[in-house]
Amino acid sequence: MEMFCFQCEQTAKGTGCTAGGVCGKKVETANLQDALTDKLVELACAAQGKPHDAETDAAIMDGLFTTVTNVSFDDVAIAGQVDRLAQLVARYGGGCTFDANSIWHNDEDTRSLQALLLFGMRGMAAYAHHARVLGKTSPEVNEFFYRGLASLAQDLTIDERLALVMECGQVNLKCMELLNNANVGAYGKPTPTQVSTDVEAGPFIIVTGHDLHDLKLLLEQTDGKGVNIYTHGEMLPAHAYPELKKYSHLKGNFGTAWQNQKKEFDNVPAPVLFTTNCLMPPQASYSDRIFTTSVVGYPQMQHIDGNKDFGPVIEKALALGGYPQKKEMSGINGGHVLSVGFGVDTVLSVADQVIDAVKGGKISHFFLVGGCDGAKPGRNYYTDFVQQTPEDSVILTLACGKFRFNDLDLGTVAGLPRLMDMGQCNDAYSAIQVALALANAFDCGVNDLPLSLVLSWYEQKAVCILLTLLALGIKNIYLGPTLPAFVSPNVLNILVEKFNISPISTPEEDLKKILG
Repeated sequence: MEMFCFQCEQTAKGTGCTAGGVCGKKVETANLQDALTDKLVELACAAQGKPHDAETDAAIMDGLFTTVTNVSFDDVAIAGQVDRLAQLVARYGGGCTFDANSIWHNDEDTRSLQALLLFGMRGMAAYAHHARVLGKTSPEVNEFFYRGLASLAQDLTIDERLALVMECGQVNLKCMELLNNANVGAYGKPTPTQVSTDVEAGPFIIVTGHDLHDLKLLLEQTDGKGVNIYTHGEMLPAHAYPELKKYSHLKGNFGTAWQNQKKEFDNVPAPVLFTTNCLMPPQASYSDRIFTTSVVGYPQMQHIDGNKDFGPVIEKALALGGYPQKKEMSGINGGHVLSVGFGVDTVLSVADQVIDAVKGGKISHFFLVGGCDGAKPGRNYYTDFVQQTPEDSVILTLACGKFRFNDLDLGTVAGLPRLMDMGQCNDAYSAIQVALALANAFDCGVNDLPLSLVLSWYEQKAVCILLTLLALGIKNIYLGPTLPAFVSPNVLNILVEKFNISPISTPEEDLKKILG
């Protein structure tokens, strides 16, 4: 076995990648990421309980973020992070020696709980990173990274590890709240907005990933230069923020979810800027048009450093020239308009209308259908599920899984859109706040609401959101398209017995169970 990685849904044979990642990660890269994890644990051991500065906090955060699936394939950059962490470990006087293989080769239940914690922290680190670039940090979130990482090197009981996993979910709720407040503070409260999938004539840039700050900087730098900006994937919700959509050259959304990029970016006369994860090894036909920034990296790709001078991206857009005339494009189901902006503030502004509609029998059920999209067969389940939901139900959605159905016209119910896009994956915070508000209005628990969660997962941000939902005691979650390879049978039994978490089956069977 040259490497071991089973952190994403597409992992080889449903058990683990051992001779190269299905994501395109090389053996050497995987082992470097393990070395990075080693140093993160060692730094956490050395610094835990001691005063630590913003540099150390950022190193921990960025190191965890780098190991999220589809973030960095750049061995030189990862090795540089390993060296940086080693220097910080020495500065704090050391504390332990760690080898990530001690996780991968542990007994299956301990390995399962260690992996759940590690992968949850990796996802949470991405959210903490986005908040940090907007000047928002949380001592509680930072402290948990140190304590959680250090625990991986400690001899703990199964119950102690399970408690840390649940605590990770609780802390991630605070982290998502931190990011939500940072985004709203910087860009205003999202409002319902219609977004076109068509591309106008002339030079343009495609921006993908999750980092709204990078998009804002790019909008500022392209203002008045005759270059249009199109979002892609998880950047779609940017159109709902007042301080972003005020730029008239933020035109629309290009393409669909991340796993279709090799087809969608081929022969496009425009550069693509990757701001976070979702990067796949580029095809030769468009590799000269790919730009990365932050912790995202790929060998020989053009990288925009921390100074955030997007001049090279703009120059490439002007040189390529874009399409000579308007190009009509659509979503997966043929629709040309996407609706975004149904965050917590928007939904709660019509809470009385929603409550009256439920009490009056006009709304029968709420479905939260969202999460990560992916390339594995079976994800058409989510399209079919949404299409088969009752016409008097409401569909809340978030993250890139929505691209399976967000161009469908589902009509309205009780004067409200049946399909409400709540935003990026971290906007699960909005969905949780809406659920809590409805439970309060109906004087019941969240699990007593006519609300069902049908989630798709792919990478580690979905893991930490799932942990948050479980930490809140939310039950009866349907998860797919497969269950995580890193969840052992015994740990799965705990989740089933305590939370009634279920793998998806067919839309027909699952709807029958849900609606009874």
